[in-house]
Amino acid sequence: MSPNRLEAFSDGVLAIIITIMVLELRPPHEPTWSALKPLWPVILSYVLSFVYLGIYWNNHHHMLHVTRHVTGGILWANLHLLFWLSLTPFTTAWMGDTHFAAVPSAVYGSVLLACAISYYVLQQTIIRSQGPHSVLAAAVGNDKKGKLSPALYLLAVLASFVHPGISGALYALVALIWLIPDKRIERVLVAQTE
Repeated sequence: MSPNRLEAFSDGVLAIIITIMVLELRPPHEPTWSALKPLWPVILSYVLSFVYLGIYWNNHHHMLHVTRHVTGGILWANLHLLFWLSLTPFTTAWMGDTHFAAVPSAVYGSVLLACAISYYVLQQTIIRSQGPHSVLAAAVGNDKKGKLSPALYLLAVLASFVHPGISGALYALVALIWLIPDKRIERVLVAQTE
């Protein structure tokens, strides 16, 4: 399978995940601004999850862009990532509907942690397949953001039982860390063409 086919398949799955997530949003029955007030946790959890899915989609695209060929291991690692990402609509809805209660917030963070781990597994599977001198290996380097994120997710899961607001702030912090476009792959590609 070519990297382009894998990317197209993954893009389709992510589009479905986002569609399912937005279908969970229910409009209020009253046509007033105040009718939106009780929905702020639902809207906030949707926005946070949409940003996360966008981050994964963007970084996944860049990673597959520098992948020369796809092995069976890469296919399974990619499905592993898509599995955890597919749980995002469920955990988003649960967390929003319960106004960021402790257990739903912890489950949300556990799924984010599993997504981060499965993304790392996919990244390492591609690097193993492409070789230690591949573009991806050079771009990832020591991967500070990739190592920091799971630690913050774990901290957020634990913090959700102290105060869910702390966990929400940590989830937002990790999203902000990754929201700044990750230019590592692009920099390596530019350096190789010079």
